[in-house]
Amino acid sequence: MIVSDSEVSMRRLPPMSAIPATGREWHLVARPQGWPKPEDFALREVPVAEPGPGQVLVRNLYMSVDPYMRGRMNDVKSYVPPFQLDQPMEGGAVGTVIASNAEGIAVGAHVLHFGGWREYAVVDGKRAVTVDPEVAPLTTYLGVLGMTGLTAYAGLLEVASFKEGDAVFVSGAAGAVGSEVGQIAKLKGASRVIGSAGSDEKVRLLIEEYGFDAAFNYKNGPVAEQLKEAAPDGIDVYFDNVGGEHLEAALSSLKVHGRIATCGMISIYNETEPPAAPRNMALFIGKRLRMQGMLVNDHNHLQPQFFEEVGAWVRDGKLRYRETVVKGVDNAVEAFLGMLRGENIGKMIVSLDS
Repeated sequence: MIVSDSEVSMRRLPPMSAIPATGREWHLVARPQGWPKPEDFALREVPVAEPGPGQVLVRNLYMSVDPYMRGRMNDVKSYVPPFQLDQPMEGGAVGTVIASNAEGIAVGAHVLHFGGWREYAVVDGKRAVTVDPEVAPLTTYLGVLGMTGLTAYAGLLEVASFKEGDAVFVSGAAGAVGSEVGQIAKLKGASRVIGSAGSDEKVRLLIEEYGFDAAFNYKNGPVAEQLKEAAPDGIDVYFDNVGGEHLEAALSSLKVHGRIATCGMISIYNETEPPAAPRNMALFIGKRLRMQGMLVNDHNHLQPQFFEEVGAWVRDGKLRYRETVVKGVDNAVEAFLGMLRGENIGKMIVSLDS
């Protein structure tokens, strides 16, 4: 069941007075081949452990599902270890502390941590960040004010070296990262912001709500042709969430000394064969292009600046955001698969309270 953020984002469940005997958690039970299938996962009931020294026990209220999690389902060497079979998966989550042996974190506090995909998580107190639901809805700490938001902020401003007057193209622009990239670019003085999305509804959202100058449905025709029509004078920055045909199209439209921030390539995550595009990599030479991949953890030094600037934009209504909230831990895998299929608008979040 999908509900709007307004129905759930401000709900605060009371802390529990006793540690429950068991809780449920999602395990990866098979390595997906191509698109993940529901049978690749299992929801299992396990004993709930008491927190050890320096630890807290958290009752999770919301958890995040993100594209990068698909890569962790493969048993390959990468920047982060793969999920282990028959073990709980991980991801961002926000919850209420119900038992604490960590100095400075009281029972009843709300914390952001990485023990998602489960109802209860034992977390090292040093890895739990206290958050305030009175300052912003708890879900925003998983999205617009969380890792997602910092990814957009750092990727555009630091990785892509955005400067006032740049024309910016964002692929997957109706998603949690892409929608924030486009709005930050506008707020920072972009000359033109163009976005691609997978439905006409999302295209309207980009223009009417997020303030993009132009947007197109990539399913309605070749991306290169639609991008050239939307940005006849070319682009200076491409923020890549998709890869493949989108990257090839951006290379054709980038101006001399254009920059590409590579955040994700969701178009190829579930493919079993190498992609055909891009076929025009030679353009890097004559145009003197720069392309740089990014991991958000490399940019944590920007967090104070990010919270101050983006937090103010959100409070003032200058930066808008959407959330798609799926209710119930039972539906977490379906939420993840729906996110990969592009069924969400904005950040996809699971409310563990069904």
